Amino acid sequence: MNKLYPDAAAALDGLLHDGMTICAGGFGLCGIPERLIDAIQAAGTRDLTIASNNAGIDGEGLGKLLRTRQVRKMISSYVGENKEFERQYLAGELEVEFCPQGTLAERCRAGGAGIPGFYTKTGVGTLVAEGKEVKEFDGEEYILERGIRADLSIIKGWKADESGNLIFRKTARNFNQPMATAGRICVAEVEEVVPVGSLDPDAIHLPGIYVKRMIVGSPYDKKIEFRMTRKREAA
Repeated sequence: MNKLYPDAAAALDGLLHDGMTICAGGFGLCGIPERLIDAIQAAGTRDLTIASNNAGIDGEGLGKLLRTRQVRKMISSYVGENKEFERQYLAGELEVEFCPQGTLAERCRAGGAGIPGFYTKTGVGTLVAEGKEVKEFDGEEYILERGIRADLSIIKGWKADESGNLIFRKTARNFNQPMATAGRICVAEVEEVVPVGSLDPDAIHLPGIYVKRMIVGSPYDKKIEFRMTRKREAA
């Protein structure tokens, strides 16, 4: 089975539809599937529910889909660097489900493992617990969190072989691995594809069984969200 497609539009062909749920890897602008995000924007798919650690920044990453009003709901942990996200949320134009970062990762991992829900202490007694089942274990309260299962996962890897066995590079691993398993179909963009057998089996982060389609997205600009500097002290 040939998993490699010529470009992002071809890899997403037949997979997109209005109202779908997408799990997207990445953290800020690190390890985001930017070519696939661009293809979703170009396709004009609307009313999307997207589970992602955040929504990129204004005009970059998932922020592009916010700008074009293609997103109906975000399931996110952190949204502090996106003014358009803030504006749409406060105006009632965007539905937001805030989720603690570790809980979001575990919800996606659980969805990928076929686990419908789990109990956690994170969020007990806060707004996060509103409307959720509370259960006591050994005298402590826990809230029920549901696993996340998506129609599609889009992820960014560093290197893959032709079977889709994939390696993430350093912190770009972030949310990509759990998001990959949570989707019914996973499409990955990578910087390089090598022949089967070229990768050390012990170095594989995501087995190829999870990856249905791939593209090579290089070259990448690898943008930085913000750069902090200090003034040079006088000699």
